[in-house]
Amino acid sequence: MEGGTPSLACRSAHQGFHGSIKNSTQDFVVTEIDVHGQLVNSPGAPEEPVTFKSNEFPQKDNIRVNLLTEETPSDEVPSDAVSLDGGEVLSQECFDLSVILSSSVKKTLEQFASVVQGCTEVQKNLEISLGAFPDKQQRAIVHSALKYNYPFLMTVTDHDEILVREDPDFRELSHLVSVEEAEDFFRFKDAKVPGSTFTFVPDDIKEHRTSVHHFVSRKFGKLMETKSFATRGRTAITVRLRERGRQARKRTAAERADEQDLYTGFTLRKENLETLEAISYMAAMLGVLPSDFSYAGIKDKRAVTYQSMVVKKVSPERLLEKTCVFERKGLQLSKIHPVSEPLRLGRLAGNHFDLVIRDVKPHKCSSIDLESLVEEAVENVKTWGFVNYYGPQRFGSSQKVQADQVGLELLKDDMNTALRLFLSPEEGDDLENKAKQHFHQTGNAKESLALMPPHKARERLMLRALHRYGSGPDGCTHAWLSLPHSMRVFYLHAYCSRLWNEAACFRLRTLGPRPVQGDLVLAAACRDSQAEEETPASQVHVVTSAEEHDGVFSLDQVVLPMPGNSVKYPENALGSWYQERLGQDGLGSCRFRIPSLKLNVPGCYRPLLSYPRNVSYNLHVDEDTQDTGLSAPPCRTTLALAFNLNASCYATVCLREIMKCDP
Repeated sequence: MEGGTPSLACRSAHQGFHGSIKNSTQDFVVTEIDVHGQLVNSPGAPEEPVTFKSNEFPQKDNIRVNLLTEETPSDEVPSDAVSLDGGEVLSQECFDLSVILSSSVKKTLEQFASVVQGCTEVQKNLEISLGAFPDKQQRAIVHSALKYNYPFLMTVTDHDEILVREDPDFRELSHLVSVEEAEDFFRFKDAKVPGSTFTFVPDDIKEHRTSVHHFVSRKFGKLMETKSFATRGRTAITVRLRERGRQARKRTAAERADEQDLYTGFTLRKENLETLEAISYMAAMLGVLPSDFSYAGIKDKRAVTYQSMVVKKVSPERLLEKTCVFERKGLQLSKIHPVSEPLRLGRLAGNHFDLVIRDVKPHKCSSIDLESLVEEAVENVKTWGFVNYYGPQRFGSSQKVQADQVGLELLKDDMNTALRLFLSPEEGDDLENKAKQHFHQTGNAKESLALMPPHKARERLMLRALHRYGSGPDGCTHAWLSLPHSMRVFYLHAYCSRLWNEAACFRLRTLGPRPVQGDLVLAAACRDSQAEEETPASQVHVVTSAEEHDGVFSLDQVVLPMPGNSVKYPENALGSWYQERLGQDGLGSCRFRIPSLKLNVPGCYRPLLSYPRNVSYNLHVDEDTQDTGLSAPPCRTTLALAFNLNASCYATVCLREIMKCDP
């Protein structure tokens, strides 16, 4: 496979067939599947997080329950139930939730609190909404009252809406002291009464007191200080609120508005363009940085792709004005709408592929008819899956210098070599290559910058930094730091991906098609996994000799580590292979951290196998080539193939398994 690893292993033994893909970009269409399972270009794809109205709290992402029903709108909450006078402390009577909230809201809040108390660990994705409270004073009353009655909960304001979640700090403290004592401490903290103190129950274990000291200092060090006092032979910790310094100048409404982050979401359709290049072009046209764009995943270049994106500091109206400019570059924007936060890398369910394979024909040695060959191949891969290699797009298959080579030099802390590889010219006489050739020939960053096209934001950022800071070690470091973090870490991930591909080949060739002692496995089969590269180490199990003998696990439960500083390696020949292979690249002692570039690679676990879902296919003969004449050209057969893959899985790798050749 071009740009991949030589001698890639196959999963099943069918014959396959010949064919060509990407004859045109229209033959390879990729559509992102969002976390709701919707295609991002479908009319029904949600643009905002879904709000649930229910008294049940299932464990799902970002569940929100609207407590204010249609019968009790938020504007019916009495605004004069509690008065807040500047600097005065609210009395306990002012914390009566039955006065502040309607009975139905209060009842549902109690149910939510009961659910949280019944959980044994922090529920990060569980939250409810109390609805909108336009009046600032009213919101302050609700915040204070809820914290007094439920110290283990926390409130967050999203515009006028008040959200309620579990307070992870409370649960942490309740592991050090009793729940009752933790509740009293949090009430003391939230009251913020000047000059007040709080004393924990006497504790004669110094190590335990140290843990409490550290907790308070780490979480609330700016607000309070702690000290241990001995009284009557017992030692207790006393907490005192710090004296307030000079009050900062109150910001004006205009200043607060300027500081607020503005996010706009949209669906991007691009054709024959890299994701990062599309971002660089849009950033240049909008006058923002490439790092102001966020996305869930990088898509193929030689394809038509649809994906969700979010841009910071650009309003929907301004983005809409630029759509005509973007279309000149082959970029089409749709579903432009305001959002509250950026996208996170990996926040997608997968991708849907609509592919056309042209000139389909049997391999030379095949005696089976073409239709049977295709059916057998597709059904085999549906059943047995394919080895989950990273595809050539991960490395830059059409480039002379590939991304993993740059990543290796960065991991070796050789900034200069990595930079020169990054700026290596390709074949061609376009402006970008002329600028790169000039830099390699002269080393003159200023002149090369003048030649570099405006939309090549990454290259221009690096050349500008080199011009400003020089081409020495410090200048090279500044040049790399000029790139957004996601772009810098991309090259490290490319190297780790190359190593993973080689590890998968070694694993299958050396240890065979069944899990063996020392392999790493997940409890659940990987064909059901949606977050394939976010598996914590605690869920990874090392296969024992007895488990190998009894056949407890299957191959689709085996995972291989992506190198990093927080992963464990297999405890068999594959683990030794990783160490030897890293040593060959000069990374035997690599910690996968580059402090000077603010890069850290913790590593992750990737399933050895992957499976296509929702597979459909249609084999047909091109009508314009059918002829009954004696000199008629041979019929040309086309295969239309559609399927879904999990995030970070490659259609070209799946096709290679189906066709038994590089597509």
